[in-house]
Amino acid sequence: MAERIARLRETEILEQLGDEADAVIEAAIESLPLKETIFRTLDGAAGPSTMLATNTSSISIAAIATATTRPERVIGLHFFNPAPLMALVEVVATPVTDPGIAAAAFELVVGWGKTAVRSADSPGFIVNRVNRPFTLRALRLVEERIASVEVIDEAIREAGFPLGPFELMDLTGIDVTFAASTGIWEALGRPDRLRPSPIQERMVAEGTVGRKTGSGFYRYEGGKAVGLNPDVAIATTGSVAADAIRQRILLPLIDEAFRVASEGVAAKPDIDVAMRLGAAHPMGPFERVVEAGGAAAVAARLRELARDDPSFSPSSALDAAH
Repeated sequence: MAERIARLRETEILEQLGDEADAVIEAAIESLPLKETIFRTLDGAAGPSTMLATNTSSISIAAIATATTRPERVIGLHFFNPAPLMALVEVVATPVTDPGIAAAAFELVVGWGKTAVRSADSPGFIVNRVNRPFTLRALRLVEERIASVEVIDEAIREAGFPLGPFELMDLTGIDVTFAASTGIWEALGRPDRLRPSPIQERMVAEGTVGRKTGSGFYRYEGGKAVGLNPDVAIATTGSVAADAIRQRILLPLIDEAFRVASEGVAAKPDIDVAMRLGAAHPMGPFERVVEAGGAAAVAARLRELARDDPSFSPSSALDAAH
């Protein structure tokens, strides 16, 4: 360990990096202009064979790569927070990424003891795209007064999830999840099934964005939840079974996973691994479809739900899996 520490060098000037590094990983905030500036500088400072990686969770890798004269050597390495504890890393290649760079990045991540999954450069990559229905469908249940925040969270925890969707949004930051949802929705052409919630938009505008502000869907004191935020309490139109709540949230998530696989974003086994390790799901969506009775049963139930809300309509990818 002492030998490794002795090899560390610190600099606040990117131009002083030199050309000895085999790989450089940028981990700045989620701002395309900032990342473009950094990569433009790295392009001039790093050696010609250096791998240039970005830890972005939502920005197009191709967009970042255009700031360099060597887009074929740019790749995404999306670590999940907290990085020292989370095993998953999404290795994101663009259509022009050198296959050798992609392979080297994968091996580098595995060498660190992480679990690597391959993803195409697509909005949300794997986890942030497939997991959109987890929060968005929960929010619609509240918008439509079908179920309350606490009832939804309890129903999801009963399915083996460590946190319900509202607890998760409070932990992550409602501002962060709203920005991610909006970015993915815009990039995919504004599909109604992934429409961002006006509830989130209002809470972001009011500054009640979760644990970090002391109030989100729940109120917090000393970092612990002490009750529901009264501003999000609703009177529901009736009682709904926990299983019906889970179906409205988890079946669209399965459908989104089929869409992602059919678009060539990632392979089904990688999607399952990514959702277990990156989103703490008790099982992956393709594992869950078996538990749900198969793709035909999932599609049939989604069609039933679509009678009242067309955004539940199953994808052609799910239909083709029958």
